[in-house]
Amino acid sequence: MNSSMESGYSTQADTALLLNNGHVHTQHHHHHHQLVHPAFPRHGPARLRHNPHLPPSPPSKENLRQSQPMHIQAVRCLKEEQHLRPASMPAIPNPFPELCSPAGSPVLGSIQTSDNYIVKVWSEDGAGKVVEIPADMTARDVCQLLVYKSHCLDDNAWTLVEHHPVLGLERCLEDHELVVQVQASMGSDSKFLFRKNYAKYEFFRNPLNFFPEQMVAWCQDTDGSIPQSQLLQNFLNSSSCPEIQGYLHLKEPGRKSWKKLYMFLRRSGLYFSTKGTSKEPRHLQLLSDLEDSNIFTIITGRKLHNAPTDYQFCIKPSKVTSDCKELKMLCAEDEQSRTCWMTAFRLLKYGIVLYQSYNVPQQRKSNLPPFTAPVRSVSENSLVAMDFSGRTGRVIDNPVEAQSAAVEEGQTWRKRSQRMNVLGSPSPLHPSSLSTVIHRTQVWFHGRIMREEAHKMIIQQGQVDGLFLLRDSQSNPKAFVLTLCHHQKIKHFQILPCEEDGQVFFSLDDGATKFTDLIHLVEFYQLNRGVLPCKLKHPCTAVAL
Repeated sequence: MNSSMESGYSTQADTALLLNNGHVHTQHHHHHHQLVHPAFPRHGPARLRHNPHLPPSPPSKENLRQSQPMHIQAVRCLKEEQHLRPASMPAIPNPFPELCSPAGSPVLGSIQTSDNYIVKVWSEDGAGKVVEIPADMTARDVCQLLVYKSHCLDDNAWTLVEHHPVLGLERCLEDHELVVQVQASMGSDSKFLFRKNYAKYEFFRNPLNFFPEQMVAWCQDTDGSIPQSQLLQNFLNSSSCPEIQGYLHLKEPGRKSWKKLYMFLRRSGLYFSTKGTSKEPRHLQLLSDLEDSNIFTIITGRKLHNAPTDYQFCIKPSKVTSDCKELKMLCAEDEQSRTCWMTAFRLLKYGIVLYQSYNVPQQRKSNLPPFTAPVRSVSENSLVAMDFSGRTGRVIDNPVEAQSAAVEEGQTWRKRSQRMNVLGSPSPLHPSSLSTVIHRTQVWFHGRIMREEAHKMIIQQGQVDGLFLLRDSQSNPKAFVLTLCHHQKIKHFQILPCEEDGQVFFSLDDGATKFTDLIHLVEFYQLNRGVLPCKLKHPCTAVAL
């Protein structure tokens, strides 16, 4: 019995110490303080003086039940702890506040650090890079920052892509758009991609390729057509009223069926006619406005939505993140028609701002100081051409002879490299010879990718004339394939190896024009069209962040 009492007494004492921050409070009476031990008889008052060697006395039996734990009130504990905490000991701040609030979570939104925001950008190979940017940083500025960090060539063709994998949509951000504002309107599953887009401002250079004459007209007030020479001026001038007209397939909401309608794109929005091709106001119905919407390319293919053609695009309200019912899904007859509708949407929405963004890199080029010769280092200027064909070497003073010697030396080196592979083997057809591996370091070579993947890359980076890539052939393991875009059509040309006098050459035209390696071949067709429909101009590049 005494051991039970001691156990209960110990538990109650520890509880009192925990709740009162190490101080034991006894019961207060009006006349005197009295501590009663349960082991003492209660027939007479027993006055005890404080003894430091004895532990504090427990409460009475009425307030304590033996062999039962005491419940600690957490709220009371916190309140008393805050009340008893000295002013010199402040509360420890949370070192990871962004992990405790959904608004600051890196998964659910951008992380704000003071006046900056954290944005993650992904490359084509699935790698990501995190950058910290201010709220007023534009898409062009972010692209230039990524170009600098990734050591890429800044040719003003890089762009940020707003990618929505669940909806199957993506679009290229305009250079003047604020990245933080765009990210605030994106869902948690959406992300930014870093990619090249050569067609971003191609319509300023070649407007006739983007706007077919039969699709461009004045507004309903006039019957004349817009002169092609003044086409862009009319789009950029807010007082003019150009419009795009033609047939489009519209997906019916909640169904997989499509309806073919005659539509008109104007500054006030996209309309469709309820009566044939009539453009009378009483026959026009507004489908979508331009101010609060953006135009996207559909990347999921025609089978998912049972689309009539492959040339799909979509108008998405800016506030919509995951609701497919609010999307206006459209389908054009061909690639040229789709490009015309999407380009006109951008021009009518942003107008002169697009032209100003297009002029920024052009002005930078014009401000560069002109020079007639490449800048050479001090060590290069100290080099001279030497001739070691005789018994003793001599300096070649004649510049024409020096140039001829340099060309001859380069050809001799290439012929020698054809017979020697990396390990020194003299096998000219060895797969590891220099001519068969030197091209793998180039940005335009993409290895063993499928034909469909090559098509996808060309479409993503803008179907402009001269956009190209090289890849391994799927049908011939010793051959290669040149994939080239011309007039918004993608064509493939096989590069076959041929052997002559023990040397391996590569040719596009059955041996009429032969090259020692693929780098020579690409450099030649960048300067000469040859058998190709156009020159090689823009390499299709995939950068790793």
